[in-house]
Amino acid sequence: MSDNYAKPARHFIQEIIEADLASGKWAGRVATRFPPEPNGWLHIGHAKSICLNFGLAEQYGGTCNLRFDDTNPVKEEQEYVDSIIGAVRWLGFRWPGARDDDPQAGVLYASDYFQQMYAWAVELIHKGLAYVDDQTPEQIRLSRGTLTRPGRNSPFRDRSAEENLDLFERMRRGEFPDGSKVLRAKIDMAHSNLNMRDPVMYRILHAEHHRQGDRWCVYPMYDWAHGFEDSIEGITHSICTLEFENHRPLYDWFIDAVNKDRTDDGSGPWGRRIHHPQQIEFARLELTYTLMSKRRLLELVKGGYVRGWDDPRMPTLMGLRRRGYTPEAIRAFCADVGVAKFNSVIDIVRLENAIRDDLNRSAERRMAVLRPLRVVITNWAPRPGPLAQEPGSHRADPSASSPTAPSDDADWLDAVNNPEDPSAGTRRVPFSRVIYIEQDDFREVPPPKFFRLSPGREVRLRYAYFITCREVVKDPGTGEIVELRCTYDPATRGGDAPDGRKVKATLHWVSAEHAIPAEVRLYEHLFTKPDPTEVSAAERDETEAEDEGVAGPDESGPAGAATGPAASPAGRKADWLANLNPNSLEVIERAWVEPSLADAPVGARFQFERLGYFCVDPDSASAPSAAGRPGGRKLVFNRTATLKDTWAKIEKKG
Repeated sequence: MSDNYAKPARHFIQEIIEADLASGKWAGRVATRFPPEPNGWLHIGHAKSICLNFGLAEQYGGTCNLRFDDTNPVKEEQEYVDSIIGAVRWLGFRWPGARDDDPQAGVLYASDYFQQMYAWAVELIHKGLAYVDDQTPEQIRLSRGTLTRPGRNSPFRDRSAEENLDLFERMRRGEFPDGSKVLRAKIDMAHSNLNMRDPVMYRILHAEHHRQGDRWCVYPMYDWAHGFEDSIEGITHSICTLEFENHRPLYDWFIDAVNKDRTDDGSGPWGRRIHHPQQIEFARLELTYTLMSKRRLLELVKGGYVRGWDDPRMPTLMGLRRRGYTPEAIRAFCADVGVAKFNSVIDIVRLENAIRDDLNRSAERRMAVLRPLRVVITNWAPRPGPLAQEPGSHRADPSASSPTAPSDDADWLDAVNNPEDPSAGTRRVPFSRVIYIEQDDFREVPPPKFFRLSPGREVRLRYAYFITCREVVKDPGTGEIVELRCTYDPATRGGDAPDGRKVKATLHWVSAEHAIPAEVRLYEHLFTKPDPTEVSAAERDETEAEDEGVAGPDESGPAGAATGPAASPAGRKADWLANLNPNSLEVIERAWVEPSLADAPVGARFQFERLGYFCVDPDSASAPSAAGRPGGRKLVFNRTATLKDTWAKIEKKG
């Protein structure tokens, strides 16, 4: 796979790998992995890890495994497995054994290693390095100590190996209830790293596993499983985000503990040494106006604040895909932000610029009018000859949607599909006596620096003619402008004046008779603050005051129950949900698009000239028939990204 974007400078992980290759540390191998837990949909933060791990393997001729860390049956579902596989494939990456005819081929699962990991846990018990603890989770937490105070040994820490082996086997057989016992590593309760204070290796969970069924009722903790999954697969460079840096000593300790009394030739009492990968940490991706927490994203979904995991406002890869993002743009963005050792927050503008750059090159242009203003060309005279009607063109049912009687007076004009790509060719667009322009493209009393249409002013219509506004028609009851009456210059067909005169504005438009109705969804940031979790001191104080009058669980339903965006209770204003943007979605139910979009497939991306980049939403496939298109589907477009808009800035300045 190759991308047409500039490669960034070498980063520190590349330097590590190249040093390892030069020294022969891993016998010339580079093996990485992407190990998601199947408890949610992947988001843009995961994309950075995916691109890094698969990209390094590709760069150095190695391999990258797709492995599911499915060690927590309570939170994991097959739905998430399928969505993650689809997301990685959509980004353009493949793993060893992957096949296009079988998405599951070559996918690895931590649960396939449960028996081996259990055997290694038994080995640590034999070596006196693990014990069964009967303390409650709360007692374990309290005895752990703090950064400034050492922990306390468990009263069960000195059980004999024989007793621990018996208890651990009975834990596996399901003789004890959830939470009654755990298996802990015996390290050092006074260690300066809290992760090394006798961490839990196994807990009891009587839960159905999505792949193993009820075969197991003891499940490994992440820290225990992580390194052994890498070891079994022969991973050389185990690349994690920075929050795992303090876990690296434990990663190494567990593997070293298994290797204790093992030898390279297998002559020791426990056999051959197991493979010991190298863990490397890098800074995870953080974006402004964006949440990356799976827990909080799940709350948005379950609370009804968004329309699902693939809502175009969500940072999930499937949400970005539905919004119109391309895998090429996401890969380019991940390459642009690079790889660093220190956490930082990236401006979301960089992600938006990545999709703009990609779609500017690849998206065909079309014309659409979101907020239509009717324009009548009073001196319209159709051109004679075969240009009057495009063969096979769509004509809307005038009784349902057309503002004017059907006629054969259309002039079919040539329009460029993509000025950045000459091979994209041209298309035909109809021009007729009645057209629509954007309401914002007309001012009855134009302010300074407004060069678009106004009374007496001449402008260019894209690909068509020069027109001049002669009359403004208003609703007598409201005074609202409902129609403009204009004249056109037939000599300017195609948008140029033979006499060389210039105009200062070019407007997009659609033929009212031929245009197709469409729903357009305009998306903005889901949150109003760059840091969605930010809460001011004033908001905290207000919340504390309001909390005194908040109904308790018995009065308001289950504690913590999701209430949805329209019913957020008092006392939650300091919550991150208070930062949700109430204007993150605007639905325009009656926009008009040019007829060439009639059969645009779901997912197709276009630049609506002067408006932005849009894609066809999956709802187009299931929405009821559109007025004016009997038997057809209603078109639904999502705005992917805006174009640069200098006039909006001028108007805001007043």
